[in-house]
Parts: sequence; structure tokens; C-alpha cells
Amino acid sequence: MKSSLITWAASGEEAAGEHGQELPMPALGYGLVALAFFALCLLVLWSFRNTAAKSSEHSTDQKSEH
Repeated sequence: MKSSLITWAASGEEAAGEHGQELPMPALGYGLVALAFFALCLLVLWSFRNTAAKSSEHSTDQKSEH
């Protein structure tokens, strides 16, 4: 098993050449994709701001009515 893994890794290095494998997009693109992903996560988080306080106010109003 180890010998076949080593053979496979060695063949990958030879096929990649001197510079290694090329990325499908420039390195800056990965940073921009990550920035967009984190901005989207921030928007989702921001949309749920203060919901715990609103929920607790609603539940105390219901308790006082009973």
C-alpha cells in the first residue's frame, strides 16, 4: 500500500513539472471569494440581531396576560 502511494505521489510531481499544479483561478480570486463568503455570513448574522430580546419581551407579555 505504501509503495503504491509513494509511486502515485511521485508521478504527480513529475506531471506537475517545475512549477507545480496551476490553480483554477488567481490567488487574489480565492481571497475575494472568502471575503464575499464572510460578508454573506455577516449579513445573515446581522439579520438576527436583537431577536433574543424581542423573544423574551414577547414571552413576558404573554405571561402577564394569563
